[in-house]
Amino acid sequence: MKTVAYASPWVPPEWIAAHGLRPHWARLGPAKRLARLGAGRGVCPFAGAFVESLGPEKGTGPICAKHPEGGHQPKAGRGKLDLSPFPAAVVLTTACDQMRYAAALVEQTGTLPVFLLNVPSTWQTAAARQLYRDEVERLGRFLVCLGGASPSADELKPVMLQYDRARSAIRQARPRLSARRFAEALVNLRGGINSAGHGPPSARQEQAPGVPLALLGGPLVEQDYPLLDAVEQAGGRIVLDATESGERTLPAPLDPGRLRDDPLDAMVEAYFAHIVDVFRRPNHRLYDWLAGEVAERGVRGLLLRRYLWCDLWHAELHRLRQRSAVPVLELDAVDDEPGSLERTLGRIEAFLEILR
Repeated sequence: MKTVAYASPWVPPEWIAAHGLRPHWARLGPAKRLARLGAGRGVCPFAGAFVESLGPEKGTGPICAKHPEGGHQPKAGRGKLDLSPFPAAVVLTTACDQMRYAAALVEQTGTLPVFLLNVPSTWQTAAARQLYRDEVERLGRFLVCLGGASPSADELKPVMLQYDRARSAIRQARPRLSARRFAEALVNLRGGINSAGHGPPSARQEQAPGVPLALLGGPLVEQDYPLLDAVEQAGGRIVLDATESGERTLPAPLDPGRLRDDPLDAMVEAYFAHIVDVFRRPNHRLYDWLAGEVAERGVRGLLLRRYLWCDLWHAELHRLRQRSAVPVLELDAVDDEPGSLERTLGRIEAFLEILR
């Protein structure tokens, strides 16, 4: 089975899986190779690490030509598509300028076919919703080009329900899980639903008592997991993971009526109409959602973790502090900075002392 890598919550993994391909939320490490590609400067750590996760510096070359309908079609004699353990293709979105640049970089290196999903920043009109649906359908044509099969409505429904039930199980288990276990469970969920290591989270109690905190910002990577542990060891307890890879960007539960009448429309509704994100305009729904969750979960402090080059979250910091009912601590992240974890932990410990 061919693997399709992605790193955006706006890409529905059930859509990839329904085409007979394996969705893979990229597990990222430090970005060290980009300098050798001549593209390291000006690339945020997350975008750079994503590019490096896709495989070796030189692959078999471009193996698909752009198709006039927006997908790709195979080029004969240019190598195999499934370069296990590397993905067969990558899907990125326009929700982040750095990831848009990453898409261009991957295309330039010619190692993998790339699909760029256009996600409208506006969301209040029927035209914007239709554009997102059109883009999901265009993604479907790309997946067929890779060797997938376009699913019928009856084939799509059970795959969607499988993911919907898995998301519901993780939501129910969240209060029992440590921040690290919850983050890992969400990564598993965004991959192949039957992949190794995926399953319902453990029922044992893992959350230690501590000052309830919310974690807000961009996507987490595996290097961030020690930070999650360190927060709990310092006396904090992350009760709300509002990062890009966290529960803030889980799609809404499926609407039974829409699912019965039009499964694709139900998927579009669950994602486009309900995910709240910093790049959307207007983005007041992000603040409304955050205020409700902070009050409901008894959050006493908010940690904003952002990559140093992320202009979107940097621009929101002042407004966030103005609108937040609880104190806000900004944690900037720089890839592979010596002493970064120790410096960050010191700031968190001081923040917790204020909240106690």
